[in-house]
Amino acid sequence: MTASAPQTFNPLLALEYAPALESLGDDYYDIVGAADFPRHTLRFRNDDILKQLGLDPEAVSDEHFIEAFGKFEGREPLLALRYHGYQFGEYNPFLGDGRGFLYGQVRGVDGELYDFGTKGSGTTPYSRGGDGRLTLKGGVREVLAAEALHALGVRTSRTFSLIETGDALWRGDEPSPTRASVMVRFSRSHIRFGAFERLEYHQRPDLISKLLEHVIDVYYPAVRLFTDPQERFIRFYDELVQRVAELVAQWMSVGFCHAVLNTDNMSVTGESFDYGPYAFMDKYDPRFTAAYFDYSGRYSYANQPGICQWNLQALQKPLALVMPQAELETALGHFRDRYAAAYLQRMLRKLGFQQLSRVLAEALVAQTLKLFNGVDIGYHDFFSGLTHQFSPQWRQDLSQIFSTTLQASDPAAAELLEQWRQIYHRCLNELPQEAMPEVARCLQQTNPETVLLRPEIEAVWEPITVEDNWQPFYDLVQRVQNPFIQA
Repeated sequence: MTASAPQTFNPLLALEYAPALESLGDDYYDIVGAADFPRHTLRFRNDDILKQLGLDPEAVSDEHFIEAFGKFEGREPLLALRYHGYQFGEYNPFLGDGRGFLYGQVRGVDGELYDFGTKGSGTTPYSRGGDGRLTLKGGVREVLAAEALHALGVRTSRTFSLIETGDALWRGDEPSPTRASVMVRFSRSHIRFGAFERLEYHQRPDLISKLLEHVIDVYYPAVRLFTDPQERFIRFYDELVQRVAELVAQWMSVGFCHAVLNTDNMSVTGESFDYGPYAFMDKYDPRFTAAYFDYSGRYSYANQPGICQWNLQALQKPLALVMPQAELETALGHFRDRYAAAYLQRMLRKLGFQQLSRVLAEALVAQTLKLFNGVDIGYHDFFSGLTHQFSPQWRQDLSQIFSTTLQASDPAAAELLEQWRQIYHRCLNELPQEAMPEVARCLQQTNPETVLLRPEIEAVWEPITVEDNWQPFYDLVQRVQNPFIQA
């Protein structure tokens, strides 16, 4: 479909689109068209992002969204990005944007460059026989995941719009026919690890260097200050290791399982995106897997740090064409310590502490994880109970700590609970009595009231399916966007 000119002024099309990635040339993408859809019904729009772009939500109508992101009028070129990737550990050279494209790049009011990327917008040269479409349920799930993670402080893409298209789709893992949608994702970048892997596959170190310089110039401002190209490249990789370590610590602390951590689902900005069969785990289970097709548990909850490290290791192969392998190994050698430090800090906050001595902090978090393994309580239920029941009196009286709701069912569990109470009591006494209100605030600002468990998602999907009732979905979006106790 060729983009036609809009008939009236559309603030979304009047944004100043930057040809940043486009300017690199067509070694990195294919110019494609968007599908024609039989119907366009706006199901979600993100007014928060409009403000981030300097637009007044009152001045942007639903029809403006449909014109720009459903009919795709007045905007070209649309770029299907090229990439390869390791999928469940096996290299796949037949990937690329198969049901989406880079719609455009714009600057926010913060001066940073952001991408609009589509999902479900039609076939491309990389569709591999697929229909290029997105199920409506898949779109609903991604809206919820992105908004929930953003509110929880996870570095993530967000959903800008979701439009139901009127198509009927057939899918093996859903009752079919099922409804279809097209989604627009808002993120820092859609450049994936797999973009570099594809260039290594074709032995193009020149294009690797060119893409690296672009990524550094746009997304790594501290790194671009270095004048020597080799120094810039190494500093980029070191900073990427740091960002990925922090990202996976964010997932782990909120009990999130991404489910499909292939290298083509890893962003060069260290940002989380592309939410398919994800899940927030209910009870603490290191072996928890979110995808029904992950038979080996490769992408289980506990494996996420190691898999992200593995993906960073895989990225070394293309990067080693333009920088020393030894320098890459040195940078990656810091991953585990950086992840551990980030995870420790996140978990401390969930337990109510901004800071403790390293030894005591590690002991508290370790004992908390032991408690999860030995006592029958939900992961989020535990932190919710801690938040609601916390009392400054716990600092004086150990016996009051979780005295009414957290019970042990057997002697071994009772001993674990007592050990946890003792160390939590000790941590409280590391702080002065006047710091107890700050512990309560920290708990309230870190532990959500609403957690996006699977039953929550199914509870909003059923009314959509049966009655076309979207209100429960909008209510849940509002709750996950504002998940904490309002002080």
